[in-house]
Amino acid sequence: MARLENKVAIITGATAGMGKSMAKLFSQEGASVVLFARREERLESLVAEIEEDGGKAVYYAGDVSKQEDIDALVELAIKEFGKIDIAVNNAGIMDNFKTIVNVDDELWNKVFDVNVTGPMRLYRAVIPKMLENGGGSLVTVASIGGLYGKVSGTAYTASKHAAIGMSKSTAWQYAKQGIRCNVIAPGGVNTEIASTMDPTKMDMGGYAAIAPFVEMNPKIGEAEEIAELALFLASDEASLVNGAVITADGGWTA
Repeated sequence: MARLENKVAIITGATAGMGKSMAKLFSQEGASVVLFARREERLESLVAEIEEDGGKAVYYAGDVSKQEDIDALVELAIKEFGKIDIAVNNAGIMDNFKTIVNVDDELWNKVFDVNVTGPMRLYRAVIPKMLENGGGSLVTVASIGGLYGKVSGTAYTASKHAAIGMSKSTAWQYAKQGIRCNVIAPGGVNTEIASTMDPTKMDMGGYAAIAPFVEMNPKIGEAEEIAELALFLASDEASLVNGAVITADGGWTA
């Protein structure tokens, strides 16, 4: 039996990198997947690819920072598949390595809207649906930047710390009701997240401060490796894993 047989999974940031790998892997393991991202043409292509492989998928094109889009995403999942068993908060952006004295309110709010507020709204929306089914699995893709201060700029680092705290709080609050909430903290992974930065606005002083640590990275991961970890956390195999933060960085922070 497939590891996610008869499960319904929402995945944000689903059209590239880790999210795309998760969508394909979850589908291969039996889940019906509900994909969310901004680029509709990529969503259409991914749904077609999954369906060609015999899977079930639908999509909603939207922005995780908009409440109306989150609401529509959850409504779509219920309308198409009748329930929600798994939700993966994968969408995220970086911050141009800005130091705290160079972070303006616009950048700070944008990073927190995508990396913290959006994920909070998704969990807030899906948990009542999961409770109706007796439980579910929530997975937050954070970063080792949520554990250490030497990985990125101030806004990104603070947002990933906040995302981890939110996930741990959720894990504790709903553990007895059958909902698990775990965190993946990747290191360097070969994805498109660098495209969320603007080279013309890069804080080179901020980057210089973390460069020695960046250069110590022993291994760049692949999106498929993170997807395998997300699959485990989403599956019933991880039934005793709740409130955990699992580092996946090839030993970078060891």
